[in-house]
Order: sequence, then structure tokens, then C-alpha cells
Amino acid sequence: MKQKDEVTEDLRIDVSMQSGEPLIEEATATTPPKSDLIYGLEAVPPLRETIFAALQHVMACFVGIVTPSLIIGGALQLPPETVAYLVSASLFVSGIATFIQVKKLGPVGSGLLSIQGTSFAFIGPVIATGLGVTGAGGTPEQALGTIFGMCFLGSFIEMFLSQCLQFASRVITPLVTGTVVSLIGLTLINTGITAMGGGPLARENGTFGSPQNLGLAFLVLIMIVVLNSSRNIFLRMASIAIALITGYIVALFMGMVNLSSLSGASLFSLPIPFRFGFGFDVIAFIPFAFLFLITTIESIGDLTATSAISGEPIAGEVYMRRIKGGVLGDGVNSLIAACFNTFPNTTFSQNNGVIQLTGVGSRYVGLFIAGFFLLAGLFPIIGGVIQAVPQPVLGGATLIMFGSVATAGVRILSTITFTKRSAIILATSLGLGVGVTYAPDILEQMPTLVKSIFSSGISTGGLTALLLNIFLPGREEVE
Repeated sequence: MKQKDEVTEDLRIDVSMQSGEPLIEEATATTPPKSDLIYGLEAVPPLRETIFAALQHVMACFVGIVTPSLIIGGALQLPPETVAYLVSASLFVSGIATFIQVKKLGPVGSGLLSIQGTSFAFIGPVIATGLGVTGAGGTPEQALGTIFGMCFLGSFIEMFLSQCLQFASRVITPLVTGTVVSLIGLTLINTGITAMGGGPLARENGTFGSPQNLGLAFLVLIMIVVLNSSRNIFLRMASIAIALITGYIVALFMGMVNLSSLSGASLFSLPIPFRFGFGFDVIAFIPFAFLFLITTIESIGDLTATSAISGEPIAGEVYMRRIKGGVLGDGVNSLIAACFNTFPNTTFSQNNGVIQLTGVGSRYVGLFIAGFFLLAGLFPIIGGVIQAVPQPVLGGATLIMFGSVATAGVRILSTITFTKRSAIILATSLGLGVGVTYAPDILEQMPTLVKSIFSSGISTGGLTALLLNIFLPGREEVE
């Protein structure tokens, strides 16, 4: 039996539609024989399949990318035009960042089909910092300038950490990454099931879990399951897009699609570097520094999941080079985000579910995804149409996608030999991570710094797994 860190020989899926040269020369390990992939990492699908696959990723990640800007804008009571600008900037930067991550520019980027988007982890410290500035008499613009200044400087922490990952490989083992990947899926399922019921707004107006919402959500979910089980390659690859478009049309006839935001959308929006100035606060910077460490651990989990689902190595030299490049890309992209007035970027989990369901792991598709996000950022009306997708429609799709991410974590965990030690690490990490997700108010009495670090189930469980793996006696030479 081969060792886990042994790089597999170059095995490529023999699909008649696959053509073209690799985007880079260094990828030497691809799809294992038993992979369900239709198009592997270096494949170049036909244009029709490429566009469909790219749109599915865009739909899956769009809401996650713009939501932090909407939450922060509301909390800081920013003018509507400023919030709209932040939303456009977040999409524009996600396009640039995804291109860098997918294309791999020198040592920067993973070279995987990995989408970059605005991180939710920083919402708490960002809001706290902004309120601190406005509470002291500063303007909202000065608050944003201080926030982006700290994000700019904090990005160097992640860039530095990316160069130390080879020394951490003894403690960031498949046990740790598998736990983090599983938690990514498990903690996001709460978001998916909430969306199926209609989302937070439906909770407020009393329509949460209504027959209309659940019927629409299950229509989308069942369509994905049926189409994904088809032997027709195109139907499987386009399963999410077909289901989402069908759900969108049905919701339109049901009067559940709100297109009112399009009336006020500007035709063209160009992000301006450092539009809000540049500031810094030493005390407020502390949680930012911690969160860039947490983001590094989460990104390792996301990239490991992408590697596993794409049929790529999850151990060895090629894997470590990709992880280092991906984390470095995270840091560089967060710096770019700060320059263009948006919040730190990180690898997204949602796209792993899309890869799993569609069987398309080609990073060539990622170039189209980057292009779509750029256009959505430059032309807000495009983003407005996608943003109008009803929550139940998204919930029906994201629930199964998030479940697929959790499944990828289980696959990684299946590669290790379970001992009493590894079982207790997994049980404790999953318990705390999922527990914090479903009972976040348990941290209400804690200091702000503690709440910022442990408010995410992923960071709580990931840190627990990492620390236990370091300090519990009896660590195996190879997990």
C-alpha cells in the first residue's frame, strides 16, 4: 500500500470533450482512478460546459461574498450609496483574487479551482472598530479608513505564516485538516437550512418554514439530486445551475423575487484605491492579528478539501506547495482587498460542494468565474439580478453542497489510522465547533477578544484540534 504522502502518478480522466494544454507546467498529480470527476484540474472543458460550471460557482458564492458588506454597512449605519459601493468593491476584488488563486502567479496562488471571497470571520472586529471610531466623534469614512488600514497591515501576518507552513506540517496533519474540513461543512449546514426556511427576514415576518418556502427549497434540492444522478454528463455538470434557474423562475411566478433594488443600481461602478483614506489603531488591531491566524487554519482546511474533491494529493510535496501558495494568495488578496476598500478575502468553502456535485474540478473554469465576478463588480445591475435569488432557492442548493463539504472532511479522516488519541481529538473538536455554532450566545459573557476568536465554529474546532494534536501525549510519527 502506498504511503499517504506519496505523490500519485499523472493520471488523467479520459473524456472525449477534454482538450487543451495545462495552464501551468508544475502540476504532476491529478485524478485517482476511482474519482467521480468529469473534468480534472488541468482539463479545458468546451465553452458551454465551462460557462454553466462557472455560473453555478458564482450563484453558490455570490451571497456569501456580498453579505459581510451588507451586515457591516447596516451596523455602522453607512449611507446606502456607500454600502452599494462596498458591495461592488467586494465582487470586483473577488474576481481579481480568484484569478490570482486559480492561475497561480509565481509562488502566489494554489493553482486549484478555489474561489476567493469576503471573510465572515472579521465582521465582529470590523464593526467594533468602526463603532469605536464613530463613537469617538469620527465620520463613517474615517471609520472605514481605519478598518481598511488595519486589514492592509494584517494581511502581512498571513503572508508570513504561509512561509512557515512546512514547519507546521508535523502538527497540521490530516487529522487536523480533516476535522477542519468536516467542521466547515457541518457549521455551514445551519446557514443552508435557515435559507431553506426563508432566511432571517422570514423569521422576522413570520413566514419562516412556510409551505411555499419549503416547497420551493425542496424543488431545487430534489432537482439537484435527480440531475446529479443522471448518466448524462451535461445534466450532471449543470445540475445546480438548472435547479437554481428553475427555482428562480418558479419563485418569480409565485411573487417571491424582489427586483426593486435594480431601480437604484448604477450602470457602472469603478473601485477607487484608498477612497476612504488609511488609519490604524494598535489596540483594535489585536483581534485582527489573531483572526488572520485563524483564517490561515481555515484556508488550509478549504484548500485541502478542494485538493481532495479535485482528486489531487492531500499530502506530500505537491500538496504542501499548493497550500503554501494558496495561503500566500489569501494574504496578498486581503492586501488587494484593503487597497480597493473591501474586507479581508479568504478561500470559500461553497465551491467545494459545487465541484463534488458537478464533477468539474478544472481550474480553467475558475478564470471564467473570476471574469463573472469582475463584471458583477463593475456593472452592479448584474449583481442585483443574482442577489435577488430567493433564500429558499439558495437554501435548497446550498444545503446539499455544504453536506458535500462535510463528506470531503470524512474522506480525509478516513485516510488516517484511528487510535484512542485521534478519536478524542476529533470528538472534542467537533463537539466544541458544532456546539459554538448552534449556541453562539454561550460566549456572551466573554471579553470581546475571546468572542472574536471563538465565535466561529470552524475557528473553535480548528484551534482545538491543532492544540490537542500538539499537546496530547502519544502523537504518532504519521497520523
